[in-house]
Amino acid sequence: MNEKLISMRNYLIDFWKDFDYFSEDASHLLAAYDKILANEESSLAWSHMLENYSKDINYPLKDLLVEADGVADRLGIHRYTARLLLVQCMSRRLRLAYEEQGLDSELYRNAMLDLRYKLEDCKLVRGIKGTFVGAWFDRFFNMTRFAIGRLQFERICFGSDYQKDGLILTPESTVINVHIPRTETPLDVASCDDAFRRARDFYRARGEIGEPCVFYCSSWLLYPQNRQILSPKSNVYRFMERFDVFESKISPEGKDLWRLFDTDEKHPDRLPTDTSMRRAYVEHLKRGGLMGQGKGIYLLTD
Repeated sequence: MNEKLISMRNYLIDFWKDFDYFSEDASHLLAAYDKILANEESSLAWSHMLENYSKDINYPLKDLLVEADGVADRLGIHRYTARLLLVQCMSRRLRLAYEEQGLDSELYRNAMLDLRYKLEDCKLVRGIKGTFVGAWFDRFFNMTRFAIGRLQFERICFGSDYQKDGLILTPESTVINVHIPRTETPLDVASCDDAFRRARDFYRARGEIGEPCVFYCSSWLLYPQNRQILSPKSNVYRFMERFDVFESKISPEGKDLWRLFDTDEKHPDRLPTDTSMRRAYVEHLKRGGLMGQGKGIYLLTD
């Protein structure tokens, strides 16, 4: 039996404990891993996948996910479960990469908490213990996206033209892309202030940004219509207010509804109304309103 995969089994058990996974989730994942471990062909494939990532953290995650799907199909494991197991196994090598670069252990922990958050999404939306957004993790595992405080950040080329109040951006301009993960903490002003300042300091210390510090966000949270739907006192509304929303579009297919309602259901009469935000959005949808997305710029000057 593959000694490295046996060692990985022990690592996973500790990983699930360290990151506070529910026991039933850990048991389900362990049972799936044991199926892989017990099958010679699949264990060899799994070991090869992890070896490829271990040798090169820039190895394309999309290719590894395809291989994980193949293992899942052979063993009767759900692909979502196999994909989550894959990135959890990869987390061992990633932790070493963080240590090699002298990065704070909190950054690693925040990044890996996202695996559990996506597990919760998958359970709620699809009823599966796994992840249906496996490709999302690529930039965490090649260390080009970092979870800093309440938010997540990555350097990108802006890709558009923008000009306002003396700030001029071209498609080649470097900006810091902002992601708003679903976590167990509110999206309050103080935690966002802290995250933006820490992100600025982080990228400055690495010599990866100059002046000014420009944040960019593309999200359903920045859809301008939210100002008519939500209370000005809500955290989402106050998050929006940071940004100059320079572009927006509607999403007639409601592709982001699951992010708010934890379901693939689209009909407003069947959507949950257990929070004030959900109730407000259901009323909006019943009036014929739609969801959408906005793109915004936030210039941190202090």
